[in-house]
Amino acid sequence: MNDPFLQAEPRTEAAEETLFAGKHLHFVRRENWEFAARAHAVGAVALIAVTPEDELLLTEQYRPPVGRRVIDVPAGLVGDEASKGDEDWRDAARRELFEETGYACDALEPLFTGPTSAGLSSELVLFVRARGVKKTGEGGGVMNERIHVRLAPLDGVEAWLREEEAAGKLIDPKVFAALFFTGRDKAGRS
Repeated sequence: MNDPFLQAEPRTEAAEETLFAGKHLHFVRRENWEFAARAHAVGAVALIAVTPEDELLLTEQYRPPVGRRVIDVPAGLVGDEASKGDEDWRDAARRELFEETGYACDALEPLFTGPTSAGLSSELVLFVRARGVKKTGEGGGVMNERIHVRLAPLDGVEAWLREEEAAGKLIDPKVFAALFFTGRDKAGRS
């Protein structure tokens, strides 16, 4: 996979109007459509990792836009800092996996790239399978992320997710994509 973040149609800067430029996001108009665009990142990676104990590696974090704690897969931006502008997706995936969870991996396998919210944002996310994961650090994120590492047993994961949801947490749809790639979906098919 050469560049998982290439657009299907090349962007033309002349057709875009920046309506607002914040530190991390820009609000843009293109062809009468308004949407958010990342200021610096080229895309995002979402990691699908299963421990040797057959547990799906997840994160839990308070997310201000939805005002709730969210269960998600380890994920993060590619090239979001000036020093990482030309960052390779593999480096970003390894970095995010370790920063958020304290786990390292032996190998990465790109699975697919898709939009995070095609009507709201230009952001694309690359789903990556992390193989040979092992705990090597603390995790928890950087700065003020306050990420909690969660391990969901694949056997019974649907019930586990329902319990988390009943406790008031939101489940990010990327979790269900991860379950699809682990050979199980919400209905429990293997």
